[in-house]
Amino acid sequence: MFNAISKFCAAEDGAVTVDWVVLTAAIVGLGAVVITTIAQGALDHSTGLGAHLLDQDVTTTY
Repeated sequence: MFNAISKFCAAEDGAVTVDWVVLTAAIVGLGAVVITTIAQGALDHSTGLGAHLLDQDVTTTY
């Protein structure tokens, strides 16, 4: 029984999985931070562009 417990404690098979889970969570979190940071600026620019386009006069001749 002691031998099985010591083998279990020494095994590192799941360590790589834990590393990948932590790295993936960090990348997803960083992506969420970047999106929330950029979203407001993009919304401001698109609103300004829409207002500029609405102010333009379009004339057509037949």
